[in-house]
Amino acid sequence: MRDFDLNLVRTFVLLYETRSVTATAESLHVTQPTISYSLQKLRRRFSDELFRRTGGGLVPTTTARALYEPLHSALSGIETAVSGAWSFSPSTSRAAFTLCLSDLGEISLLPRLMAALPAAAPGVTLTVRPLDVERAADQLGRGEIDAFIASPLISSQRVARVPLFSEGYLGMVARDHPRLGDSVDFAELAAERHVTVFGPTGHDGPRRALEAHGLLDQVVLEVTRFAALPYLVQDGELVAMVPRLVAEMFAAQHRVRLFELPMDVEPAQVSVYTRHTHARSPAQHWLVDFMREVLG
Repeated sequence: MRDFDLNLVRTFVLLYETRSVTATAESLHVTQPTISYSLQKLRRRFSDELFRRTGGGLVPTTTARALYEPLHSALSGIETAVSGAWSFSPSTSRAAFTLCLSDLGEISLLPRLMAALPAAAPGVTLTVRPLDVERAADQLGRGEIDAFIASPLISSQRVARVPLFSEGYLGMVARDHPRLGDSVDFAELAAERHVTVFGPTGHDGPRRALEAHGLLDQVVLEVTRFAALPYLVQDGELVAMVPRLVAEMFAAQHRVRLFELPMDVEPAQVSVYTRHTHARSPAQHWLVDFMREVLG
């Protein structure tokens, strides 16, 4: 151990988890050449290539697979011990976090977080930025944000996914819609004109369901935000499919009525995306646990 730098353990564990030199460098806030140099030291230390480069990223060798569990456990133990001296106390600590949320997240999830925050962590403040699914992983890696909540299943090796909940959909029409009542069958739904949300929101289950049933021709309007739907529906005859949680909020605040859909729509999987465990600060660990407790 005299000639072994413990920082190499964290580098190895992150390389194993992310399968990427770039993602590991971003997580540790160092340059890619620094990670490559550390990998060379690891290879010399264990007399093994450890990771082979392929088109899909780094692939661990048999030796690397054997090393991961004991080194991962050792690193976790060290971090647990160190956290006693460097910890985050939500009741007394002051911290500012930046989150990325979609318009749905700001409408349905952010109020729940803010309602629970004063009692859980009175010294914590939040800044919310618009969610750009294509850029969010990069923002996380550069330290521009602490976490983001999204429904697309993001497979980037640079981020860790913490599942929150699965959410289904309801139909939504104007409260005084002339044809559709509280119970709607498939023939009635198929005869109506539809409005859908198009974009990288992850809530593409309704559109796929319409396509599967040959009803895309019934879509007469596409918009970019779910927040626009109640205003478009309440004064006309359009039909929308809306995630259940926000649909109930819309029904309480707008002249709209909800109904169970007469066809299957794939639920959305809503998750928190954040840094990998070994790259999070104690404050970020608390933030993820707080969001999972409040929203899960």
